[in-house]
Amino acid sequence: MNSKTVLYILKRIGLAILTIWVVITVTFFVMHAVPGGPFMGEKAISPAALKALEVKYGMDKPVFEQYLTYLKDVVTRFDFGPSLKQRGRMVTEVIGDGMRISARLGLIAAGIALVSGVVLGAVAALKRNKFIDKAIMVLTTALVSMPSFIIGTLLLILFVITLKWLPGNGASAGGLVLPVITLSLYPAAYITRLTRSSMLDVLGQDYIRTAKAKGVSKWKIIFGHAMKNSLIPVITYFGPMIAYIVTGSIVVEQIFAVPGIGRTFVSCIINRDYPMIMGTTIILATLIVIMNLVSDILYKVVDPRINFD
Repeated sequence: MNSKTVLYILKRIGLAILTIWVVITVTFFVMHAVPGGPFMGEKAISPAALKALEVKYGMDKPVFEQYLTYLKDVVTRFDFGPSLKQRGRMVTEVIGDGMRISARLGLIAAGIALVSGVVLGAVAALKRNKFIDKAIMVLTTALVSMPSFIIGTLLLILFVITLKWLPGNGASAGGLVLPVITLSLYPAAYITRLTRSSMLDVLGQDYIRTAKAKGVSKWKIIFGHAMKNSLIPVITYFGPMIAYIVTGSIVVEQIFAVPGIGRTFVSCIINRDYPMIMGTTIILATLIVIMNLVSDILYKVVDPRINFD
């Protein structure tokens, strides 16, 4: 690894840390600028009780002092504080429980999307302008055009209500099948179109024609040259895609009642649980930043000819 590569990686890590700090800062001050407070929903709460709660959770101090304390706890101890609504539980504990389910859901969906997208994209490119290519393109165009909540609702009506093949509750046995399918369809369709476009471009390059002229076998050209070089745009998308699937599962988890981070996030917003909102926002934003960082660094692994400037 040369000095340019190391310098580029360090610069990207520095920008990632700066981005996360900006997210923490903006989210913190926006939360405190919202009218009302997390205890306003409490039934018949007296001013004395309200004051006691604010003192207990450190909300009676000046906002900037609260910010410095919060930033110190997050950076030094990865401590987001206690949940204001789920009494007796820390924010990290609640997020950890939700992330275990959402991460499993997201990784399975991402794997299915990657494999099916690359395979279908390669088939479409190799069968260009034939029936199978046109059928794949029509299907992927339809899937890319439909938001996940529409797809999820249609699957729920078909497989749960009409056919009664699968459970509609994500917490039950087999309940993750439909959420996984729902989350994987859009990225699979996008990767299919991306792979097809990239592979068609690679197949038209001079070195591919040279390899054919030299008598190199068709399969070696496809897997040894075309497929490898056409995966760079897919890698560009794959890192953010994982983050999109996990963060984008908020609506899907609501549809299928999956007890993941999505439902936790929606619940903490409704309940005005400020520490939970802060913690969830920071975790999801950090996930997106890290996956973009990993995606950028993987360019060099896939194609050593890429220079970092």
